[in-house]
Amino acid sequence: MGLSAAESKHAQPNPTVLVTYVVTRTIASETGVTKMARRVPPLTDSKIAKTKPLADKDTTLTDGDGLFLRIKSNGSKSWIFNYYHPITKKRKNISFGRYPEVSLAKARKLRSDCREQLASDIDPKTYRDEAKHERKTAHENTFQVIAEQWIKKKETEVKATTAKKSWQLMEKHVLPFLGKMPVDTLKPKHAIDVIRPISARGNHETVKRLCRHINEVMRVALASGLIDTNYFVDITKLFPAPKKKHMPTITPDRLPELMQRLSNAHISTNTRYLIEWQLHTITRPIEAASAKWSDINLQDKIWVIPAEQMKMGRDHVIPLSQPVLKLLSRLKEMNGHRPYVFPGHREPLGHLNSSTANVALKRMGFHGELVAHGLRALASTALNEHGFDPDLIETALAHIDRNATRRAYNRAEYVEQRRDMMEWWSNQIIDAANLNASLAQ
Repeated sequence: MGLSAAESKHAQPNPTVLVTYVVTRTIASETGVTKMARRVPPLTDSKIAKTKPLADKDTTLTDGDGLFLRIKSNGSKSWIFNYYHPITKKRKNISFGRYPEVSLAKARKLRSDCREQLASDIDPKTYRDEAKHERKTAHENTFQVIAEQWIKKKETEVKATTAKKSWQLMEKHVLPFLGKMPVDTLKPKHAIDVIRPISARGNHETVKRLCRHINEVMRVALASGLIDTNYFVDITKLFPAPKKKHMPTITPDRLPELMQRLSNAHISTNTRYLIEWQLHTITRPIEAASAKWSDINLQDKIWVIPAEQMKMGRDHVIPLSQPVLKLLSRLKEMNGHRPYVFPGHREPLGHLNSSTANVALKRMGFHGELVAHGLRALASTALNEHGFDPDLIETALAHIDRNATRRAYNRAEYVEQRRDMMEWWSNQIIDAANLNASLAQ
């Protein structure tokens, strides 16, 4: 017998009725384990609101499929998801957070996500903890943090002033833009966007250094296991290379002219001797100006500049020629009671400024033609033209030898071999000065 239209209407399922979940309850018996199912109606916000906390124990409201709400005696409500570990098959709980901060709908979404993970044999709690650790690691290992590790290491490898300049360069151009970014999210494009405007201004030397510094920071990140690949190795190739700037210098045939101007210059004796000292020893301006009596061994006729004062960060041994020893004798009478061979004018316990020789050369009429650093190029040209061994000349100039074996040989043997070369060069200087004296007579 068929149903009437009204009866048929009432027989249709009501779409507003919430789906109930089947909860399995295990009961132990003498004959084994029997599983019995009971139907649990899903939670509603109104039911949660109506449930009052008990004074002596926690209350649990079940939503089904492992999700329940724990209500403590103090009134706090927390979502808990109970599940079997996919490997050990032991019961575990994972918290989804407090209600109502985590809504009922949100808790169900989290439960669904966990069940998807369990279906792939992934423990939800382990997965969440690892993801949290990765986020924490990313937050703690920003470019700024790794850059600070890099500069600490660099300070042990280079001179303090060099490390300071490197850090100042990074602070000015890079860290304000990349500092807060986790290193594992950095891509070359980020650095390129920072460096491109600097390159557009023509500051190619700055660009070269920044590329090198950024690459070194990312190498620290790679060594620390924070990134799998360093994509910044070749970033410098994207920008124009800086043009090499040669220090203004003069040719060896103008050496007599230099000595004549030096002899007639209205400069202090200390400054005149400084220029002669740098010319004879073929040292850099700062190395010459900061020479200490304690580093000079008159008995062995050598001057050992400590590694911390050298550009290349290693001791530099200079054989002292006879003309240099005579110059030192005069300097000893003048400044032997001071720590530095060339004491400062205003601070006698300090040394002359490294720019002193440059200022003097300008006064002597060599502006744009010769600078203090160019005295090294002058010596190098003269020595090469005379046919001295290039390796001896490079060692005299304190240029780094990238061959470790030959570098060790340089230090052990080249000192004695360089004596003849340094003696020859000093005699060239003296001959040039004497030629002026004889012409003046």
